[in-house]
Amino acid sequence: MNISRRHLLQSGAFVAAFPLLKTAADLPLSTAAHAQAAAPEAAWTHSLSLFGDVKYPANFKRFDYVNPDAPKGGAVRRIAVGTFDNFNPVVSGVKGSLGAIGDIFESLTVSSLDEVSTQYGLLAEAISYPEDYSWVTYRLRAEAKWHDGKPVTADDVIFSLDALKTYHPFYSAYYRHVVKAEKNGERDIKFTFDAPGNRELPQIVGQLIVLPKHWWQGTAANGEKRDVSATTLEPPLTSGAYRIKSFVPGRSIVLERVKDYWGRDINVNVGRNNFDELRFEYFRDSTVALEAFKGDQVDWRTENSAKNWATAYDFPAVTDKRVVLEEFPNRSSGIMQAFAMNIRRDKFKDARVRHALNYAFDFEEMNKQIFFGQYTRIASYFEGTELASRGLPSGRELEILETVRGQVPAEVFTTEYKNPVGGSPENVRGNLREAMKLLKEAGYQVKDRKLVGKDGAPFEIEMLTQDPSFERVLLFFKPSLERLGITVGIRTVDAAQYENRLRSWDFDVVVSSWPESLSPGNEQREFWGSQAAAKAGSRNVVGIADPAIDKLIERVIFTKDRDDLVAATKALDRVLLWHHFVVPQWTYGKIRTARWDRFGHPDEMPKYGMSAFPDIWWFDKAKADKIGKRS
Repeated sequence: MNISRRHLLQSGAFVAAFPLLKTAADLPLSTAAHAQAAAPEAAWTHSLSLFGDVKYPANFKRFDYVNPDAPKGGAVRRIAVGTFDNFNPVVSGVKGSLGAIGDIFESLTVSSLDEVSTQYGLLAEAISYPEDYSWVTYRLRAEAKWHDGKPVTADDVIFSLDALKTYHPFYSAYYRHVVKAEKNGERDIKFTFDAPGNRELPQIVGQLIVLPKHWWQGTAANGEKRDVSATTLEPPLTSGAYRIKSFVPGRSIVLERVKDYWGRDINVNVGRNNFDELRFEYFRDSTVALEAFKGDQVDWRTENSAKNWATAYDFPAVTDKRVVLEEFPNRSSGIMQAFAMNIRRDKFKDARVRHALNYAFDFEEMNKQIFFGQYTRIASYFEGTELASRGLPSGRELEILETVRGQVPAEVFTTEYKNPVGGSPENVRGNLREAMKLLKEAGYQVKDRKLVGKDGAPFEIEMLTQDPSFERVLLFFKPSLERLGITVGIRTVDAAQYENRLRSWDFDVVVSSWPESLSPGNEQREFWGSQAAAKAGSRNVVGIADPAIDKLIERVIFTKDRDDLVAATKALDRVLLWHHFVVPQWTYGKIRTARWDRFGHPDEMPKYGMSAFPDIWWFDKAKADKIGKRS
């Protein structure tokens, strides 16, 4: 999957490819493949792309979308949600801190923001792999160093892979097909895979977060041995453009730019990392975070609430243009966001029950009443991309689906998936009648205004959330379910309790989302695969364990070209939809942002970079002086 390192750190999921060195005569990647076939050893290349040629040749100077003359300096204050108690990326379940300190860790490769699924070398300078993708070798840059001056070594890379596979539930699945990592020269690391043909594996190895073995196996200032399997608030040794300057546990983190950073002038970093300081203020309540932004306590806000976007930005600083409101198109990813049912529980095992809940959801009225009409309904697990299924299957997609005919819902072949449409009393009544029909077919009936099963037990649902601002959505959905006789409870818990309940699958319904890149692959096993369904902490929140879906996931992973990937993904999408695992919610297609006007960005933003803030932005002193000092 083409996923950035920071996105992996923030959400547990990850959204990138690498140009040919002199040993391959500066050929483009597609030409290099022919050279590999003719040579006894695979050629070395400077880039990786899942499909197609790479944009930037070997020895390119910089990415086209950056400003190479961007000034260095200033600070940016940002919002972080939740809290933190850990700076160790190997330990899961503490996402808050990692979202803030993602800038201090480095990986072997980095994505370009104007290509689909393309990565270039960061810690690594070169890569080599055979035509069958059965292994990959990365060569580290000789100049790559930790902040203590010691070089980044092959031993560090192998140590990092072992630690992540051992202690982190997401990465243990993400890298489980890497069966061996070994030194293959002074700066070379060879990764061997469990089977050939998986073209994505070389790329996801490039996304590996690299940690210093000598530091993690050393002794802390308090005299205790460090433990890579344990949480810690000791600022870690890293190699990136930033390091931790100061922090207040659970409340704030300040990162400072490393003036003698080893990678300051390499091509993938030109025009990036322009701020002297990155400051993160933690808020547990989104309302308080918004007020802090209005009060000029933070500089940047990404707005996820349609209500806030429509009503909360009518204040003097917006009127006099000291605060800039700007929407950036999201072309880099799709999404499924939904009410996710835990099908490990008997009450949700019948697809007719799950489908009935979708009929009870009046999205159109909700969109009008509380979202100001800003959203569109999601109708695909890959909504917003060319990978979304539409109409009836045909061509290569139909051929793929024929391999699982009889193992998937018959509607996959005969009916285009569409969500029920509400928005009017007539539509709502019709949808509720259809929902009740499905529930009766599943063995339920209404007694004393309560929906009960064959055993006479009432049908009860608890909707679990960690976000108080989302309660209004759940409260809107609740009356429709109650009209069917369903007893509905809404439970809001803190972030730690929420994570613990998810990890132990102790829930009925949660709101979940699965971001999808333009090149889906191995992460689909983690989202919908049978093995992940029983693994604590996996992204298979629903609990899907279906052989036909497993087969389609493998078909996506082992595609041979872009057209084949699109067809295989649409086939998987269609089958997931017709199982009615979730009640799809809504999407917008743009990133809403608000900022105090102290910053500059390139005239032409990268196609797949969304706002790309603060990565390629800079502090603009003239603008800052014009709007006045920070509060």
